[in-house]
Amino acid sequence: MLDYKFIKDNLEVVKQNIINRNMTANADIVVELYDKRTALTTELQNLQQQRNANALAMKQKLDSETRQKYIEEGKQLKDKIASTESLLNETEQKLEEAARAIPNMAHPSVPIGKLDSENLEVKRVGTPRKFDFKPKDHVELAESLDLLDFERGTKVSGPKFYYLKNEAVFLEQALIMYSLNILRKHGFTTFITPDVAKEEILKGIGFNPRGNESNVYAIEEEGTCLVATAEITLGGYHSGEILEKSALPLFYCGLSHCFRREAGAAGHFSKGLYRVHQFDKVEMFVYALPEQSDELHEKLRLIEEEIFTGLGLPFRVVDTCTGDLGAPAYRKWDLEAWMPGRADKDHPDGDWGEVTSTSNCTDYQARRLNVKYHDDDGKNKYVHMLNGTAIAVGRAMLAIFENYQNADGSITIPEVLVPFCGFDKIGPKQNITSAIYRTKK
Repeated sequence: MLDYKFIKDNLEVVKQNIINRNMTANADIVVELYDKRTALTTELQNLQQQRNANALAMKQKLDSETRQKYIEEGKQLKDKIASTESLLNETEQKLEEAARAIPNMAHPSVPIGKLDSENLEVKRVGTPRKFDFKPKDHVELAESLDLLDFERGTKVSGPKFYYLKNEAVFLEQALIMYSLNILRKHGFTTFITPDVAKEEILKGIGFNPRGNESNVYAIEEEGTCLVATAEITLGGYHSGEILEKSALPLFYCGLSHCFRREAGAAGHFSKGLYRVHQFDKVEMFVYALPEQSDELHEKLRLIEEEIFTGLGLPFRVVDTCTGDLGAPAYRKWDLEAWMPGRADKDHPDGDWGEVTSTSNCTDYQARRLNVKYHDDDGKNKYVHMLNGTAIAVGRAMLAIFENYQNADGSITIPEVLVPFCGFDKIGPKQNITSAIYRTKK
């Protein structure tokens, strides 16, 4: 959430930022409510001073008529204070609600645009493979090798759920261990976080817990939700706390299941593992001093690059445009891996697909979650918060299947994962599940 005074003092800039980010929010009403709150606060303080003066006068030796006068005045002041406090509380609630709808300011270098197609490519690593056979997409590969079962996932849990099977189970664990070891090398404290968080924590991070536009699963009558990312639980870890300046920055990483409704998400390239309702992810999260956050944002992106360079996957880095930024992000880098399975008439060899992102959210989330540090001047100030995907297992696995496939339908395992997997190739096998199914029929 932006500082109220900042919105008032930079109203036109804030309004233009809302337009650039293709969002709907009313900055004018925030200023109006902020001024009203200021006036009510002043009025309440004056009334409280009058009440104190009245109480002091009542302690004096007074005749009965004068005492009665002060008693009546005290009753009136009490009623006025109560009504003013009630109006002030109501105004503060409306002000906070209106201010929460206003997105973070965008970094001056962020490209202005509405769609992800307007993101700016800034870097490429690796060269997309040229196949001497017609490559398959990851769904066809995985089903032929008995690694995924979407049909039974849908039967048991609904669309966009799946069973992960056989070597893919070990590959998932290998990707997790591979990324956690890299983060341990970089000094991250490792967590396995809860898969449930309170609604106020989700709101603080910037997720909408309820409503048609919500992307999370709310747990009825509990005031909690299934987490969509460990960013939520790691960001809430220090909510309401004051951190020591000398302890910053704090580097955390968390493994969690992630649950997403993916409301409104559709499209040809959303099939398979690319967009599902449940997946595992290792998330990076940093609490930092304001002057550290730009440099640390670069550090998180370079760690993501290190992870995918080690996997031998071609990828590019894009600077996310204003319209594709989430509300809390000041700036966001995306890594997009090459995915041969995205081939179509416009992209006959394949196309890029997002596999990670990293965002600098400055103090936007910290204001909502009330996370501060004690500065050298004796004042408590808001920290900056950053997040980044170390590995979203499903999308990384998708990219490995498609880029490492062989003409015989097998899949070679990236060299860095072999020690964790215990095998270097996934080959064709008898579909035992299908055989059992036919027997039962």
